[in-house]
Amino acid sequence: MALQETLKAISDPVRRKILVSLREKELSAGEIAQILQMTPPATSHHLQKLKYAGLISERKEKNYIFYELNTSLFEELLLWLKQFEQRKEETSDEGNQKAVFDSDLPAARR
Repeated sequence: MALQETLKAISDPVRRKILVSLREKELSAGEIAQILQMTPPATSHHLQKLKYAGLISERKEKNYIFYELNTSLFEELLLWLKQFEQRKEETSDEGNQKAVFDSDLPAARR
């Protein structure tokens, strides 16, 4: 999945609330809808966007679907964002810093 899709998915405040809700443990779609006081179709829409962006994964158990964070994508995203962190050593040696671009992410994320 492309970085653009990931950033687009987390730009929505409802989706960010879903991600925060999934920090502690996996939740079913019904539990997420109840926590956020949303209708099941609205919850499903946001979950699909997050799943498409690779931010969450799903696990089916009987009649339920449980969602959890895809922590590996968050780690990649943090590494990409870290290039914008201002450090004291960068100001003295800027020429040796390698920028990480969307094309540097693994192919599975593009």
